[in-house]
Amino acid sequence: MDRDLKHLVLSGHIEGVSYLLLLFVAMPLKYFAEMPKAVSYTGMLHGVLFVWFMAIIAYCLLKSKINFNQAVICFLLSLIPFGTFFLERIVGKK
Repeated sequence: MDRDLKHLVLSGHIEGVSYLLLLFVAMPLKYFAEMPKAVSYTGMLHGVLFVWFMAIIAYCLLKSKINFNQAVICFLLSLIPFGTFFLERIVGKK
């Protein structure tokens, strides 16, 4: 796998971890422990990482490292908890 694809997979994993932290740590803290700041900070971090991941998908698509279908699948996986941990199966195929 080439360097750009490894970067895509790594950024997807980091974004996926931030999504899981938001869903399974920050959200329960907000609603059950009355700590709304947890969602504010984690949500902002996740938003930045999500935009970074989308930019890397666009870069890889423009450089023909992935095709359009793979880019769409990468995007859709980012919407599903634990989805980005399956990126290597998608981008490993050309």
